[in-house]
Amino acid sequence: MNVLILGAKGILGRDLSYGFRDVHPLLWDITDLDITNQKIVTSRIKEARPEIIINAAAYTDVDKAESEPREAERINGHALKNLAQAASRTGAFLVHYSTDYVFDGKNRKGYTEEEESNQSINQYGASKKMGERFLIEEGKRNGLRYFLIRTSWLFGPLWRQKKHENNFVDTILKLSETRDEIRVVNDQFGRPMFSKDLARETRVLLMGLSPGVYHVTNSTGGRGVSWYQFAKKIIELSGKSTRVVPCTTHEFPRPAARPKYSVLRNTKLQPLRPWEEALAEYLEVKKNPRAYFARFKNEGVDTDTPG
Repeated sequence: MNVLILGAKGILGRDLSYGFRDVHPLLWDITDLDITNQKIVTSRIKEARPEIIINAAAYTDVDKAESEPREAERINGHALKNLAQAASRTGAFLVHYSTDYVFDGKNRKGYTEEEESNQSINQYGASKKMGERFLIEEGKRNGLRYFLIRTSWLFGPLWRQKKHENNFVDTILKLSETRDEIRVVNDQFGRPMFSKDLARETRVLLMGLSPGVYHVTNSTGGRGVSWYQFAKKIIELSGKSTRVVPCTTHEFPRPAARPKYSVLRNTKLQPLRPWEEALAEYLEVKKNPRAYFARFKNEGVDTDTPG
């Protein structure tokens, strides 16, 4: 396989880089390709001629997107049009990741892969929905082959503490260092996802499953878990003494509204391991991140070292 990974230095991109190390993928980040520039995307993809393009590049700041919706649309929406058109012209297979936030969260039963994403309740979700639409339209119009992988509540190792890069697990751990009590909403439900497991499942999909939409998360109970339950388990497994106190969304307002029930239902794939097991492994990684990332260099994957 001739594989190109975009967003290769992000949380997911780095695990993808390792997961596909045996095929020596091209690893491009923002300094290597501006996916929002149509001419450059067309030229670079034509030159590289990858068989598979895996797009892990994204605008991920949910709250900031409320004040800069055009920037979110530029990266999560219009850039997908550039990539989809370039992929279809060169015959490449395109893998793209989307989010549970394309749904409004009013369905207590959660959402299947083929369910129509309705009106998003925040700008981030709207921008990701725009990207989905460009991808699907290119498939219908010009026969683009693609995987649209929706995931949620992603967490994974951070290398350098970049302002734009964060995850819920690390936020809770950081807060626990200075606070005796943390208040976390208990009326929003979803499913956590470990970046290592998502990268591995991406490889599984590419082993021969049919193109289309897939939901990939770690396993939970039927209606998922709340952010409060997630935070409480983080504190418990990390051996911290910080109290985690439940609160309502109304009591903890954020710039961007969050869907209340955004559980992604997987009806096509074998269930992944439970979220508690994945979280426990990640917390072990946190104890010695350099050892975790050392495997990249040992396997010949050209990446930065953790900061």
